[in-house]
Amino acid sequence: MSRIKEAILQSIQTKQSILNDAELLKIIEDVASACSTAFCNGNKVLFCGNGGSAADAQHLAAEFSGRFYYDRPPLPSEALHVNTSYLTAVANDYSYDEVYSRIIRGTGHEGDVLIGLSTSGNSKNVIRAFEAANEKGMLTVAFTGQGGGKMKDVVDFLIPVPSTDTPRIQESHIMIGHIICELVESSIFPKQ
Repeated sequence: MSRIKEAILQSIQTKQSILNDAELLKIIEDVASACSTAFCNGNKVLFCGNGGSAADAQHLAAEFSGRFYYDRPPLPSEALHVNTSYLTAVANDYSYDEVYSRIIRGTGHEGDVLIGLSTSGNSKNVIRAFEAANEKGMLTVAFTGQGGGKMKDVVDFLIPVPSTDTPRIQESHIMIGHIICELVESSIFPKQ
């Protein structure tokens, strides 16, 4: 029982640190605004990550392309790893480090947004995706853990969760992603 309470408390403490960081809250607000602008301009929001971060990327893309709080038109959003034929072909023929950058070069457009999730901030394939997105004139956003890793140097917006504990970081990534989805949905489709 004590470990259960300890894990919950650690999660609360991580989120409390985010809540108390006015600069980080402003960045989250700015990212939501940038996503809204991209959608309103006919662009898309793409996501990528590995492992649990890939699952979170897919989850958040579905919130945009499906619905979040209420029925409204779908927003163009996708997680870049969902085509397993593409993913395994590129990993096999080139390198796993190229799976996201190659698809960005093929389908990314100026004005699109790429959100990459990595608890360490050092995932090579996500970093290369950011580099390809920057070349295309896309807006880049990294959801990371404390410090931001190497991603802090290659993105427009860094959202570093103040923790080094992977589960706590991932829990916060979903919370932050949900907040962004809510802000975007209510901005583009205000309830009457």
